[in-house]
Amino acid sequence: MLKRAPSAQDKSPETTTSTTQIRSIIIIGALFFIFGFVTWLNSVLIPYLKIACELNNFESYMVAFAFYISYLVMAIPSAWVLKVTGFKKGMSAGLVVMAIGALVFLPAAMTRTYSLFLLGLFIQGTGLAVLQTAANPYITILGPRESAARRISIMGICNKIAGALAPIILGAIALKDADALVDRLAHMDLAQKAMELNALAERVITPYIIMTAVLVLLAVLIYLSSLPEIDTDHEDETVAAANTSKTSILQFPQLMLGALAMFLYVGVEVMAGDTIISYGASQGIALSTAKFFTSLTLGAMIVGYLIGIVTIPKYITQERALQISAITGALFGLGAIFTTGYTSVLFISLLGLANSLVFPAIWPLAIAGLGRFTKIGSSFLIMAIAGGAVLPLIYGYLADEFNPQQAYWLVIPCYLFLWFYGSVGHKIRR
Repeated sequence: MLKRAPSAQDKSPETTTSTTQIRSIIIIGALFFIFGFVTWLNSVLIPYLKIACELNNFESYMVAFAFYISYLVMAIPSAWVLKVTGFKKGMSAGLVVMAIGALVFLPAAMTRTYSLFLLGLFIQGTGLAVLQTAANPYITILGPRESAARRISIMGICNKIAGALAPIILGAIALKDADALVDRLAHMDLAQKAMELNALAERVITPYIIMTAVLVLLAVLIYLSSLPEIDTDHEDETVAAANTSKTSILQFPQLMLGALAMFLYVGVEVMAGDTIISYGASQGIALSTAKFFTSLTLGAMIVGYLIGIVTIPKYITQERALQISAITGALFGLGAIFTTGYTSVLFISLLGLANSLVFPAIWPLAIAGLGRFTKIGSSFLIMAIAGGAVLPLIYGYLADEFNPQQAYWLVIPCYLFLWFYGSVGHKIRR
């Protein structure tokens, strides 16, 4: 006897909820892909603009500063925006802002004006601040807390696959024949040099026109999507009772320490990805080869994320993953400092492996128990992404004052604090 096909009315609430979660995870995964692609273009822009705009190390790392400082400036305003617009419209608005930032690259390239490039990067970072303020708590809450690190690891894979592709794609355009160009520039008069550098600056016009169009299209698709709203202000009875006397986000030590941990983590993550091309060149490696090193770092991060998906929380806790990552990062940092050439560069790439599970672990540990303070708490963590602005700039200063290799001593105390947070800091409640 033939059985009637199940209708939409026959579907259980559990099935509907599961389907909605999967669809939402796919949409958020697409957003994390965009995060990664736009963010890790900086690793190519740093050496590219160093040549095109004739900069020293410190000046070139203003690329990272302009991009990441927007998180500090815009995180709390982003939370206000999301309160008004909701998650879906807020994400769509963030993509539009990023598209505006990409458009600014066009006059910047046409005039070879470094300050305009930095303005475009700041605007792009502003859009990303809105997106990340929405997407990170969204993916954390979209399922059980104990498996949050696994879901964030999946998002991390989307992010880092895009990040691995971005420098290869832009590097093939912006840094094509860069070594030969640098050699020729040394023997040119001022007029010839200006002509060559103007042509170099204009190489990014077409890629950023394409990027603008893609970001606008995604903004429309997100706006029209079925992405559901999530109540981040909801508190269960236990959390509500614990937070009865809480009147300020500053009364949550696990968040404050978590924000500092996030600041230091993002700083060392950006250093591992954005400094490695220039560092490889300082070790005598040609830019035609060094332009692939950021992809190697992000490939190592993808391996780490896959390890996290398999092992968390089945074999190790989020806390243990953070502790292991911090100790491993410190050891790889020392390896980079005390070796030379390709071996030293390899250790910088392996920092990607050490870094991979830090963000997925810090986020759920820091916002645990915040209840109605979750949105503003998430904003503090987004503000902490400004570590990507400050630490690379300090690295650039140290590289100029000493040398690019010894400047990596900066990562060691950062990893030691991450170990402290994973071991003790996240447990502090008073």
